[in-house]
Amino acid sequence: MTDLSNQKRMASEILGVGKNKIWIDPHRLEDVSMAIRKDDIRDLIEEGAIKAPQGKGASRGRTREREKEIKKGRHRGHGKRKGSKNSRKSKKEKWMDRIRAQRKRLREMKKDGEISKRTYRKLYNKSKGGEIRDVKTLEIVAQKMEEELNE
Repeated sequence: MTDLSNQKRMASEILGVGKNKIWIDPHRLEDVSMAIRKDDIRDLIEEGAIKAPQGKGASRGRTREREKEIKKGRHRGHGKRKGSKNSRKSKKEKWMDRIRAQRKRLREMKKDGEISKRTYRKLYNKSKGGEIRDVKTLEIVAQKMEEELNE
Protein backbone atom coordinates (compact mmCIF):
# COMPACT_ATOMS: atom_id res chain seq x y z
CA MET A 1 0.00 0.00 0.00
CA THR A 2 1.28 3.43 -0.93
CA ASP A 3 1.80 6.26 1.53
CA LEU A 4 -0.93 8.86 0.92
CA SER A 5 -0.11 11.09 3.89
CA ASN A 6 1.10 13.94 1.66
CA GLN A 7 -2.07 13.78 -0.45
CA LYS A 8 -4.21 13.69 2.69
CA ARG A 9 -2.35 16.71 4.04
CA MET A 10 -2.92 18.71 0.86
CA ALA A 11 -6.58 17.66 0.69
CA SER A 12 -7.12 18.67 4.33
CA GLU A 13 -5.63 22.11 3.60
CA ILE A 14 -7.85 22.56 0.55
CA LEU A 15 -11.04 21.33 2.21
CA GLY A 16 -10.30 23.05 5.51
CA VAL A 17 -10.69 19.96 7.68
CA GLY A 18 -8.35 17.74 9.68
CA LYS A 19 -6.28 15.01 8.04
CA ASN A 20 -8.31 12.30 9.74
CA LYS A 21 -11.53 13.57 8.15
CA ILE A 22 -10.27 12.98 4.59
CA TRP A 23 -11.87 10.04 2.77
CA ILE A 24 -10.17 8.55 -0.28
CA ASP A 25 -12.05 6.29 -2.69
CA PRO A 26 -10.48 2.80 -2.31
CA HIS A 27 -10.99 2.15 -6.07
CA ARG A 28 -9.04 5.29 -7.04
CA LEU A 29 -5.97 4.84 -4.78
CA GLU A 30 -3.62 4.67 -7.77
CA ASP A 31 -4.91 7.99 -9.16
CA VAL A 32 -4.58 9.62 -5.77
CA SER A 33 -1.03 8.36 -5.28
CA MET A 34 -0.08 9.93 -8.64
CA ALA A 35 -1.35 13.35 -7.52
CA ILE A 36 1.65 15.36 -6.34
CA ARG A 37 0.39 18.93 -6.71
CA LYS A 38 -2.50 20.75 -5.07
CA ASP A 39 -4.07 21.25 -8.50
CA ASP A 40 -4.13 17.47 -8.97
CA ILE A 41 -5.79 17.08 -5.56
CA ARG A 42 -8.38 19.75 -6.48
CA ASP A 43 -9.24 17.82 -9.65
CA LEU A 44 -9.66 14.60 -7.65
CA ILE A 45 -11.90 16.41 -5.16
CA GLU A 46 -14.03 17.66 -8.05
CA GLU A 47 -14.26 14.11 -9.45
CA GLY A 48 -15.27 12.75 -6.05
CA ALA A 49 -12.22 10.55 -5.45
CA ILE A 50 -11.39 12.59 -2.32
CA LYS A 51 -14.05 13.84 0.08
CA ALA A 52 -14.46 15.25 3.56
CA PRO A 53 -17.74 13.77 4.83
CA GLN A 54 -20.00 16.15 6.71
CA GLY A 55 -19.58 15.56 10.43
CA LYS A 56 -22.52 15.16 12.75
CA GLY A 57 -23.18 18.28 14.77
CA ALA A 58 -25.42 19.14 17.67
CA SER A 59 -28.74 20.61 16.55
CA ARG A 60 -29.45 24.14 17.73
CA GLY A 61 -33.19 23.80 17.21
CA ARG A 62 -34.05 23.20 20.86
CA THR A 63 -31.69 25.98 21.93
CA ARG A 64 -33.36 28.45 19.58
CA GLU A 65 -36.79 27.56 20.95
CA ARG A 66 -35.54 28.00 24.50
CA GLU A 67 -33.93 31.37 23.67
CA LYS A 68 -37.26 32.59 22.25
CA GLU A 69 -38.98 31.63 25.51
CA ILE A 70 -36.28 33.30 27.59
CA LYS A 71 -36.80 36.47 25.53
CA LYS A 72 -40.47 36.33 26.52
CA GLY A 73 -39.40 36.09 30.17
CA ARG A 74 -39.79 32.36 30.79
CA HIS A 75 -37.12 30.24 32.55
CA ARG A 76 -35.79 33.18 34.53
CA GLY A 77 -36.97 32.24 38.02
CA HIS A 78 -34.93 32.00 41.20
CA GLY A 79 -33.87 28.44 40.42
CA LYS A 80 -32.14 29.54 37.22
CA ARG A 81 -30.12 32.39 38.69
CA LYS A 82 -26.46 32.09 39.55
CA GLY A 83 -24.38 34.75 41.23
CA SER A 84 -25.46 37.86 43.05
CA LYS A 85 -28.17 40.17 41.80
CA ASN A 86 -25.44 42.63 40.86
CA SER A 87 -23.92 40.09 38.50
CA ARG A 88 -27.14 40.08 36.48
CA LYS A 89 -27.51 43.86 36.44
CA SER A 90 -24.67 46.00 37.78
CA LYS A 91 -25.15 48.78 40.30
CA LYS A 92 -24.26 51.27 37.60
CA GLU A 93 -26.92 49.93 35.22
CA LYS A 94 -29.51 50.10 38.01
CA TRP A 95 -28.48 53.68 38.77
CA MET A 96 -28.67 54.63 35.08
CA ASP A 97 -32.18 53.19 34.77
CA ARG A 98 -33.32 54.99 37.91
CA ILE A 99 -31.80 58.40 37.14
CA ARG A 100 -33.02 58.36 33.53
CA ALA A 101 -36.57 57.63 34.67
CA GLN A 102 -36.42 60.44 37.23
CA ARG A 103 -34.99 62.94 34.77
CA LYS A 104 -37.58 62.01 32.16
CA ARG A 105 -40.39 62.55 34.70
CA LEU A 106 -38.83 65.84 35.82
CA ARG A 107 -38.78 67.12 32.22
CA GLU A 108 -42.42 66.12 31.79
CA MET A 109 -43.42 67.87 35.02
CA LYS A 110 -41.59 71.07 34.01
CA LYS A 111 -43.09 71.01 30.52
CA ASP A 112 -46.63 70.48 31.85
CA GLY A 113 -46.18 73.31 34.35
CA GLU A 114 -46.54 71.09 37.43
CA ILE A 115 -43.26 72.47 38.80
CA SER A 116 -41.35 75.73 38.38
CA LYS A 117 -37.86 76.01 36.92
CA ARG A 118 -36.49 76.61 40.39
CA THR A 119 -38.13 73.48 41.81
CA TYR A 120 -36.99 71.55 38.73
CA ARG A 121 -33.36 72.47 39.38
CA LYS A 122 -33.57 71.60 43.08
CA LEU A 123 -35.16 68.24 42.35
CA TYR A 124 -32.69 67.56 39.55
CA ASN A 125 -29.79 68.03 41.96
CA LYS A 126 -31.48 65.94 44.65
CA SER A 127 -31.93 63.13 42.12
CA LYS A 128 -28.34 63.45 41.01
CA GLY A 129 -27.19 63.21 44.61
CA GLY A 130 -29.16 60.01 45.15
CA GLU A 131 -31.49 61.64 47.64
CA ILE A 132 -34.58 60.58 45.70
CA ARG A 133 -35.14 56.85 45.49
CA ASP A 134 -37.61 56.51 42.64
CA VAL A 135 -40.13 58.34 40.44
CA LYS A 136 -42.96 57.98 42.97
CA THR A 137 -40.85 59.60 45.69
CA LEU A 138 -39.86 62.30 43.22
CA GLU A 139 -43.51 63.16 42.58
CA ILE A 140 -44.29 63.30 46.31
CA VAL A 141 -41.29 65.57 47.03
CA ALA A 142 -42.15 67.77 44.04
CA GLN A 143 -45.73 68.19 45.26
CA LYS A 144 -44.54 69.19 48.75
CA MET A 145 -41.99 71.66 47.37
CA GLU A 146 -44.58 73.30 45.13
CA GLU A 147 -47.04 73.57 48.03
CA GLU A 148 -44.39 75.26 50.18
CA LEU A 149 -43.58 77.72 47.39
CA ASN A 150 -47.25 78.61 46.88
CA GLU A 151 -47.84 79.32 50.57
